[in-house]
Amino acid sequence: MATAAVMGAVLAGGRGTRLGEPKAVVELAGRPLIGYALEALVGTGLDVVVVAKRDTPLPELDVPIWYERDEPVHPALGIATVLQRSPADSVLVIGCDMPFVTTELLAHLASLPHPLALPSAGGRLHPLIGLYARGLATAFAFSLGGHSLQQTVSEHGPHLIDESELAHFGDPKRLLFNVNTPEDLERAGELLRSES
Repeated sequence: MATAAVMGAVLAGGRGTRLGEPKAVVELAGRPLIGYALEALVGTGLDVVVVAKRDTPLPELDVPIWYERDEPVHPALGIATVLQRSPADSVLVIGCDMPFVTTELLAHLASLPHPLALPSAGGRLHPLIGLYARGLATAFAFSLGGHSLQQTVSEHGPHLIDESELAHFGDPKRLLFNVNTPEDLERAGELLRSES
């Protein structure tokens, strides 16, 4: 993989416990869920990888897979893994369960000059879509010792993209919608059907 200022990574190492099946391969409108986030990220023109555990079920992919450790199951592990391995200065990450994020929003995030940048909407941070400088690798590896991802991100003074800025790219609630439960999956299907 060529050295670049920014590369992209889709995080797929979660267990999908609340959903009842692995997130990356669950079908949404006839496509694997991971396909939506992956397509949006590839559309930015960045080099892209998928970060997953060795036993994570994945559909056939056209991008490299980087494997994280089997334990712990922690959202910071995928971020720490890609930051430690990345040849790029920064990594734009997105969770595999975000079917409505757009290439335009991701390209905007990738263009920001901050070491840590992510959305803030609905009264909370959204760290599973953000730009992370490679120099933060140690901090995120350290957070695996008990800190929540939200806490680790907050401690590093992120540049926040608020709802008014997000609105330039679409409805913030829709852009940041993620699929955690069967009800979320059903709702995502309804939203897609309403657009077709």
